[in-house]
Amino acid sequence: MDKFKRPLLNLKSKRSFRRRLPPIQSGDRIYYRNMSLISRFISEQGKILSRRVNRLTLKQQRLITIAIKQARILSLLPFLNNEKQFERAESTTRTASFRTKKK
Repeated sequence: MDKFKRPLLNLKSKRSFRRRLPPIQSGDRIYYRNMSLISRFISEQGKILSRRVNRLTLKQQRLITIAIKQARILSLLPFLNNEKQFERAESTTRTASFRTKKK
């Protein structure tokens, strides 16, 4: 009788989960010229995202890292993405030059 009165301890294992699709399909080729694939694994700042974030295998992450570095060396990708900093610098130089012209 004690077996039937025990509370269910494994409720977490009974929950259904949605299986996520792998980020790299079997037909995708990891290559430094494949910019649509490579750009998915780079943050807005230009950093290479970690393996946990990408949900890649170790081998795929290594190949992605090599491809990104090759694309950076060949100047297909920027090393840093500092567009916002350049916009701020330009706006301050414009106002500074504008002020000097009026005086």
